[in-house]
Amino acid sequence: MNTLRDQWPLAKDLHVFLTVIRKQSFAAAAEELGVSPAYISKRIRLLEEALNARLFHRTSRRCSLTGDGELVERGAVQILDDMDSLFDTLSTARQSPHGLLHICSSFGFGRNHVAPAVAMLAEQFPELEIRFDVFDRVVDIVGEGFDLEIRVGDDLPGQHISRHLVSNQRVLCAAPDYLKRRGTPTRLDQLAEHDCLVIKERNNAFGVWDLQGNGHAETVRINGPLSSNNGEIVLQWALHGRGILLRSMWDVGPLLKQKKLVRVLDDYSQSADVWAVYSTRVANSAKLRVCLEFFEQHFGRMDG
Repeated sequence: MNTLRDQWPLAKDLHVFLTVIRKQSFAAAAEELGVSPAYISKRIRLLEEALNARLFHRTSRRCSLTGDGELVERGAVQILDDMDSLFDTLSTARQSPHGLLHICSSFGFGRNHVAPAVAMLAEQFPELEIRFDVFDRVVDIVGEGFDLEIRVGDDLPGQHISRHLVSNQRVLCAAPDYLKRRGTPTRLDQLAEHDCLVIKERNNAFGVWDLQGNGHAETVRINGPLSSNNGEIVLQWALHGRGILLRSMWDVGPLLKQKKLVRVLDDYSQSADVWAVYSTRVANSAKLRVCLEFFEQHFGRMDG
């Protein structure tokens, strides 16, 4: 005799269901999961049949939850959390983290520094399935389904846990030919006379540099003919002698050693420490704990 338990929904269908909720669209969920919209429709239909409930109101542009869908959402989150906990228990027992780990970071730091670390993490723990995304915007790690964000800078979200990975700072620098042509500033107020390369990344204020120097904070308004929302583009402009930039030592350190760039106003810098940010919901996850320990060791070695 068939029972409701015999028709219990598959975990993959619950995952599809939660992805549709987060993306508010079958098509957008399909794009994120790398499948066809038809596959998403099929999995939702099977889930609705298993639960004997309609889960979504659908229009041509978006979908929204029904009353039953809201109830199922809460249950789906709990079921998948319980399954993650089960896998974590098994992983801890056999010292081999298992399952999906969704990580994000900013575009430049993520591509240049986090991505190689993620590749090493995957090699060390082959039972992990890792997805890594990069953005030049503020990310809602819970709402967008991330387990972990590797974040540069001290503008940390108070509602999440932030774990310090490594110290870092941004410094002022320019190409030698720019300084030869325009002179080297010796005071902060002289920056107003220079072409400063302006970066608008994430939620940072545009055209403002908040610096620490001589034991106190300074805010400097800067301007110049060139600006971008991409730090790597601005770094290339600096190398071509187009102005002064404020950039992380992780990016300009080797260029300073090679004398392709020169530090200016050495007494001033901006804190740009690297942090791991995650929600309290996943704080006890074994796979997350292993990942955090790996990143601490990895970035610690690079810092040394």
